[in-house]
Amino acid sequence: QVHVEESGGGLVQAGGSLRLSCAASGRIFSTRAMGWFRQAPGKEREFVAIINWSGTATGYADSVKGRFTISRDNAKDTVYLQMNNLKPEDTGVYYCNSDVVGDQGVGYWGQGTQVTVSS
Repeated sequence: QVHVEESGGGLVQAGGSLRLSCAASGRIFSTRAMGWFRQAPGKEREFVAIINWSGTATGYADSVKGRFTISRDNAKDTVYLQMNNLKPEDTGVYYCNSDVVGDQGVGYWGQGTQVTVSS
């Protein structure tokens, strides 16, 4: 089975940066994309970013385009999310999923990592 674990969250002031990591273990399908989602307090979980297996194709929610960058290191079975110019509305729990189709996470979820952006 697949185990997914996020890390790297924390407290940062608006305009700052954080780098999240998502480590996967166990068997995963190399043909599947992986991605990041987030959930703000009192809101539904939303899509943030997706990356294909080779790392040659990425996609982002409009709200984070130009500020966030997703990348992947298959040798370490790890996907990253570099978050720059953070805004208070980026606050939430960030989750990684092992299988993303379109803007939907259909694989395994991690436990999440908290990101808090102060104004």
